[in-house]
Amino acid sequence: MQLYSGSRIHRSGALAVLALSTGMLLLGACTRSDYRLRIIEPRLAVDQVIAREFAALLNEESNIEVTLVPSVNSEQTGLQALVENRADIALVSNNEIYQSQISTVMPMYSNVLHILVKRSITGKLSDAFGSDWIFAGPPDSPSRRMVLQYAQYQDLEPDTLRFSPELDDGCPGIIVIFAPIMRDIQSHLSACGDDADYRLWKDPGNSIDVDAATLLNPSLRAFTIPAGTYGDDISPESIVTLAVDKLLVARSEVPATVIYDLISELIRLRPALAAIEPTLFHGIGDTVKFSDSTFVLHAGAQAYAERDEPTVYERYSGVAEVAVTVFLAILSGTIAGLRIYALRRKNRIDEFYAEAIRLRTLIDDDSPTDERLGLVTQVRMLQTKAYEMLVDEKLAADESFRIFITLSNDIIRELKQDSAPNWSEADN
Repeated sequence: MQLYSGSRIHRSGALAVLALSTGMLLLGACTRSDYRLRIIEPRLAVDQVIAREFAALLNEESNIEVTLVPSVNSEQTGLQALVENRADIALVSNNEIYQSQISTVMPMYSNVLHILVKRSITGKLSDAFGSDWIFAGPPDSPSRRMVLQYAQYQDLEPDTLRFSPELDDGCPGIIVIFAPIMRDIQSHLSACGDDADYRLWKDPGNSIDVDAATLLNPSLRAFTIPAGTYGDDISPESIVTLAVDKLLVARSEVPATVIYDLISELIRLRPALAAIEPTLFHGIGDTVKFSDSTFVLHAGAQAYAERDEPTVYERYSGVAEVAVTVFLAILSGTIAGLRIYALRRKNRIDEFYAEAIRLRTLIDDDSPTDERLGLVTQVRMLQTKAYEMLVDEKLAADESFRIFITLSNDIIRELKQDSAPNWSEADN
């Protein structure tokens, strides 16, 4: 019987160990930081290259899997893809229209407004806008909206503008795009072949008012393209233009833990991101700035931004320590005062003990009745005084007081012992 019980115990223990091991494996599998995020493919070719390299780097070097999702068509923006749940994250300009379903993850790099015109175009830019083909990105893109705003500012009818759907579609006379500073800009213009004879536009008439643009749109900022950035043919002079941040945004429903880990991985992979193109991602730092974002901050991004900020306990620990110290000092002082007060009461009752015992020692068995009567009176007067001090709270109604009353009553009974024949009469 004992062998059976022991075998059953061992079998139960083995099953418990197996269950515990299985549970730990399942828990480990559930807590792995493997995430799958969908990034929408940008519509502009320049941004498409960056998005592909960005996704490839995360897939190779991190525990976050990123899948590049193609756009439905050239009309669908990255924000629309997020709102329709076709993607989880996207690269968008910081001057896009606000969407409540979109949250900012972090700024990635700067997009600079490039206005390139063929060398054959002379005179005012507004005249060229009304006569030549314009490539300004896909419909409803930031660069397309800026061209339309510029046309309205120059009193040009929007219907008179001819937009080229693709950069290599007939090699338009004017190119207006927000793009990062890249040294290989010639490769993006190579589709036009020998006809790709462009230069950065420097308007002598100052038709593009940078100060007014940045004032009306705080997400924009002035930016100077130094002379020679794209070679002496394209940028022989420095150009003052506009720049806007390219943001990594996400659907607000994406879990905060996923976004937190995504930002951590991007910070860790900053050197590898910068190696993709030296002019990109160099602004990514340990401290991420979110104050100028068009969209609300994602909960995961906020958690990352506040990771080094003091907690409520740390913030008020100094005040709390002082308060606790003062409280303990007051409590200790109160306890000490109560002890002193109790000690003073005990010292008072000790005086009554001593007086009662002194009165008791004044008599013996041969003491006359009148002396005993006088001592009884003194003991009773001592009791009366003790009761009066008890009422005045100068003595405590504790065990010491009860002992004194018992002691004094015993002394009175002893004094009343009938050692004298007429004790009762004397007592009366």
